[in-house]
Amino acid sequence: MISIENLSKAYATNQVLKNINFKLDKGEIGLIRGKSGAGKTTLIRCINCLEKFDTGRILIDDIEITPRTERYKVKGKIGMVFQNFNLFNHMTVLENVIAGPTLAYKIDKKKAIAKARSLLFMVGLSDKENFYPYQLSGGQKQRVAIARACALKPEILCFDEPTSALDLDSAKMVVAIINKLSKSGMTIIIISHDSKLSEMIEGIDLKLVDGVIEA
Repeated sequence: MISIENLSKAYATNQVLKNINFKLDKGEIGLIRGKSGAGKTTLIRCINCLEKFDTGRILIDDIEITPRTERYKVKGKIGMVFQNFNLFNHMTVLENVIAGPTLAYKIDKKKAIAKARSLLFMVGLSDKENFYPYQLSGGQKQRVAIARACALKPEILCFDEPTSALDLDSAKMVVAIINKLSKSGMTIIIISHDSKLSEMIEGIDLKLVDGVIEA
């Protein structure tokens, strides 16, 4: 599903990523773990075409991404759940989840709402669809962000520090959702500095330590 080959990225003289290589198959979970500043967020931003890398290549379901590839080539294949949730504060939970499908993909609003409600049920937030983000806890915001990312039906979903700001019970709920998505066939990439996260996730495949990926 995804293959990273000799990927490198530098900011001026700061070499953030150097010859990174790894592969993940459909439905696998990859945990990229490392201290702050190791390059974890830069790596998944490169995978999502949110950041241009310098050398190497990324293959996503046989589509090649190079430093010159435009993001439209992988549109819909990759989703992202951001560390700070990035929810629209002026929109309700339901409106946040349907925004991508209706605005970017021009999906019929009734169909988008039906799909959004099924996703909110999956993450245990059916009763919060008319709430605003400021009315939610951190764990609830994270689950809304997951539902919003899933609304675009990505084949690969990237998580940036999904449990860093959550209490243990909320973290366990988020991890349960991640495991469920993986079992449905979605490929998952998680970056985290939380050493306890690997104990909660099923099927760990990768670790990133000090900028070097180890199988």
